Amino acid sequence: MEQLIARERQSGVSLSVLGFGMGNLKDSKMELLADKGHGNFAYIDNITEARKAMVTEFGGTLFTVAKDVKVQVEFNPAKVQAYRLVGYENRLLEKEDFNNDGKLGGDMGVGHTVTALYEIVPVGVKSSFPGDVDPLKYQNVKARPAERSSDEVATIKFRYKDPDGNKSRMQQVAEADRPQQLAAASADFRFASAVAELGMLLRNSEYKQQADYDRLIARARGAKGADDEGYRAEFIRLAESAKLLAMSNDVAAEGH
Repeated sequence: MEQLIARERQSGVSLSVLGFGMGNLKDSKMELLADKGHGNFAYIDNITEARKAMVTEFGGTLFTVAKDVKVQVEFNPAKVQAYRLVGYENRLLEKEDFNNDGKLGGDMGVGHTVTALYEIVPVGVKSSFPGDVDPLKYQNVKARPAERSSDEVATIKFRYKDPDGNKSRMQQVAEADRPQQLAAASADFRFASAVAELGMLLRNSEYKQQADYDRLIARARGAKGADDEGYRAEFIRLAESAKLLAMSNDVAAEGH
């Protein structure tokens, strides 16, 4: 099936996958098929999800405006000693694949936005996560002058192809090192951080550190904003349910 979808994709036919009902539908399988077909996927198990996929986000689901979108972030080693991408494990590419137009990336539909969060360890901060790396045997790594003199913390590059094109084009932007308190960040950023924190708690991530249900729920409530479609309110309800389940599991564990 994957080979058929990939072959038909070359003819200009894209495939979006919508799963309906409460059966044994796997997001991973729908995502794989949609990726092979340069399309999008959604799992619809209630009227709210149906409205989201078929009304609110209809254009973005069915009409691709940029295909094989790839993002590459380079951190300035004079500013950042370690970093990790939060999530997106199934989307990682080798750095050599960024310029390889033969390697598929993600697709963007009308009105789509994508948020990627990185956790960084600034230079000078003691942390157990980076670990020690032995010095290279055959290479003498020297800091480039731009590393020290620049106030840039990272450069973000992205490649994409036109929907009917086969050759990618690249754009890039440099981000200055202007740290600010979380409370001063945008509502979108604060809400996204709450979503990521819940994900780490649900997965019991080794990086969750001091993650806390109460704090992330409070932060999500404070960053809910207008929320015309009610998606953020739905997330807050899910987080509250997850908190209750976690408390129940803790009580059950203590009982044993």
